[in-house]
Amino acid sequence: MAHRIKIISISRPRIEQGNTVQKAELLRAIARATNLTEGMVDLVIKELRDQIIAFNHSGRGVKVEGLGTYAPNVRLDGTLDMQYRADTALNNGLNIPGTFTVTINNSKNIGKTAEELVARWNAENPDDQVQDNK
Repeated sequence: MAHRIKIISISRPRIEQGNTVQKAELLRAIARATNLTEGMVDLVIKELRDQIIAFNHSGRGVKVEGLGTYAPNVRLDGTLDMQYRADTALNNGLNIPGTFTVTINNSKNIGKTAEELVARWNAENPDDQVQDNK
């Protein structure tokens, strides 16, 4: 018997991602774009990180226009973490038509609901039906 969440995960549209950009590559790209040295860019990133942590320690969220909001949060077990909410400019920039150039696996399933993905699985796999629990 197949599990609903597993089938949805297998069937949903998924971006075929390339290698993750590492810090050194990002520093080089920002340095080229700004005429700052890589060392200066590195220091600015570290200082931004440290200031976000410091403001969060005092219970204050930090909004960085164009990047997003970083807010302190406490988990049920008492550990602290940070919630990040991306600025709309990031999502809007990602969704400019014609600029996304990578492959989307299972693109035929874009727009389908979870129920439709499960129904398709059940139709194609009669011996491995999805449990009827959500």
